[in-house]
Amino acid sequence: MLIISVRLRLIVMLLLATSAGQAVAADISVRNLSYRNGDVEVDAKLYLPAAGKAPHPAVLYVHARRGWDAEADGQVRRIASRGIAVIAPDYHSPRFIDRWPIAHDPATEKDVELAIDALKKIPDVRSDRICVVGFSRGGYHAILLAARRAEVACVVTYYGHMVNPNAPEPVQVYRYAPEIEKINVPVMFVVGEEEQELRRTGIRRAYYALLKRGVPVEMLMYPHARRAFDFRQDQRDEEKLATEDAARRAAAFIKQALSR
Repeated sequence: MLIISVRLRLIVMLLLATSAGQAVAADISVRNLSYRNGDVEVDAKLYLPAAGKAPHPAVLYVHARRGWDAEADGQVRRIASRGIAVIAPDYHSPRFIDRWPIAHDPATEKDVELAIDALKKIPDVRSDRICVVGFSRGGYHAILLAARRAEVACVVTYYGHMVNPNAPEPVQVYRYAPEIEKINVPVMFVVGEEEQELRRTGIRRAYYALLKRGVPVEMLMYPHARRAFDFRQDQRDEEKLATEDAARRAAAFIKQALSR
């Protein structure tokens, strides 16, 4: 507990030191758009920051297993408020996937991937190099895209699923997705120290696999932060601080990766 207390004080001091001098763009315009995967039409939202010069750096946001909702919108706005354009597809609704599905529908992988091609038709954003930000199961989509698409320049996952959700139990417990071995772009893992043990362990495995190969990788593990710490209705003070700190660090990570 002493170590956790000291680390929390460091986070508080860091936030106090940086928040006063760091302006965050608040004005965001939101457009509705859609694209097709064969017979399936995928609706998406495009968030564009008012500040900064176009073309804006761009992120593909992949929502969690709970689907598209107000919490997802809030997560996207935290990214866009820092001068980054975001495309956010609702990849559950067109396939009539209920909230919190247990199984993973592989067809949604292409539904998400085609958002990258949709970005290429938008003149206000830079689409040759993008970052993918995935939350929870969206993290699995993020690592798939990093392994498959040359446009992906970095990945940020918040408590991301690092293995195929349909894999058998021994794989879930002891392995990570083989796509991890194909990723060569910078990756940032964001997770709470009180995250579910299996998820936290899977993230650690993916982190060390990337580190071993020399891939640029960072892990932000926040003390006293539970699962989904960034949008819980009963957020602790430490989780509120972690939410802001992670958003700031992720934005800096993304901008650095896309500036190359």
